[in-house]
Amino acid sequence: MLNRSYYWLILALAIPAFIWLVPTLWMVSLSFQPNDVLARTTSSTALGLIPAPFTAENYTALFAFGQAGFDFAVVIFAVMAIMSFTFGVWVVAGGGSPVTALREPLVWGAVLGLLFMLMGWTVPEWMGNTLDMIGQIAIPLMLVTLGVAISRLQPRSLGRAVWMSALKLAVCVSLPLAVGLWFGLPKLALGVLVLQVATPVAVTSYMLATKYRAGADEVAGLVMVSTLISVVAIPVILAFFI
Repeated sequence: MLNRSYYWLILALAIPAFIWLVPTLWMVSLSFQPNDVLARTTSSTALGLIPAPFTAENYTALFAFGQAGFDFAVVIFAVMAIMSFTFGVWVVAGGGSPVTALREPLVWGAVLGLLFMLMGWTVPEWMGNTLDMIGQIAIPLMLVTLGVAISRLQPRSLGRAVWMSALKLAVCVSLPLAVGLWFGLPKLALGVLVLQVATPVAVTSYMLATKYRAGADEVAGLVMVSTLISVVAIPVILAFFI
């Protein structure tokens, strides 16, 4: 049997959780309404919790820089991904044979994607949809794994993650900014470059650190701290380029 104090604790947590549930559902509902009625609530929509009319256009709109910026971002991401899963994997694995990097699926995925693009090939729609759904499973699985690692972190071990995350942000903003200005990139391309490089440490970094036993717990701390810092850093970066 639970102690009576635990019941009071559960009750104390349940009341604010319920209070926050309504505005949270309201905000999610608003995101599915057309822009012209985005902030309008009527009695026919159950306090605004049910979007009417329903639309998903706000989620299909590209973030921050639009389609032109997205095109730049795809190219930048492809280069970063190939570098991360070739040279980066070689470093994390402790050097040795470069063949280690060639065992990573993302490298061959990028090569095949480039080949399909150059040759104008396509896969059947059913195959593309199936592969897309399978690929989407990876992110939730990585987040669950990361959450387990974060739950084991000790507060005293986060000090190093804080200063390393701050150093990463400073380098990853100043370096691409300097390179972009040196090459005279237009404002849109420069903004996308800085934003892409300045994003927080990816969950895939934790997975690679786990696979190659390269300080996975420390990397988990970096992912968490850099993500928290990015909540403030990314809007500030966007303010200079939008």
